[in-house]
Amino acid sequence: MSNRSLAPRALYEEVAELLRQRIFAREMEPGSWIDELRIAQQLGISRTPLREALKVLAAEGLVTMKVRRGAYVTEVSEKDLRDVYHLLALLEADAVSHVVVCASDADLAELLAMHQALERALADRDRFFSLNEAFHRRLLELSDNRWRLQMVEDLRKVMKLNRHHSLFRQGRIEQSLAEHGSIMKALMARQSKEVAQCMLQHFANGLQAAQSPSPA
Repeated sequence: MSNRSLAPRALYEEVAELLRQRIFAREMEPGSWIDELRIAQQLGISRTPLREALKVLAAEGLVTMKVRRGAYVTEVSEKDLRDVYHLLALLEADAVSHVVVCASDADLAELLAMHQALERALADRDRFFSLNEAFHRRLLELSDNRWRLQMVEDLRKVMKLNRHHSLFRQGRIEQSLAEHGSIMKALMARQSKEVAQCMLQHFANGLQAAQSPSPA
């Protein structure tokens, strides 16, 4: 098979990533119609790779395809949000309880260093978000279950549609950091039940913040 035959696949994946980042950056708002012709012209591509990219984003839950109406950026309902947080809490609590048992001392030292970096980033919201995601991802990697990792990554993409309504809440970053501190304390003490409960509470508090009314 020639390398040329891989080009269409690479192109639609690149387009999917570009649109994904636009959605996360709120350049494409939840509920907004996706003008395929305009985007294709803007990117200098045909509509075929664009439509393939939209299928990828639809499978991730970021785009909703409506019959005879086209593609829309997904709007996350209150139920969607509760369901996503519920599943994330269960999956990550299970992952972290596994890490307590299986992680080496070096692994725990790595997580502690990441947590300390998170503490230093408290005043830099964007950096805090990035480090927070990296910390959670590393926990999942250390739990060594690729299926769980894939499920969490897909769920977190949907959760990002509501990002501006969670950690952006006044005081939520500080609260989240304190919760991470409790998780790290239980991890370092290798307390399986305690660390799982800390993670469940972390997501319960995150959901509460995400559902809170926007400040005036």
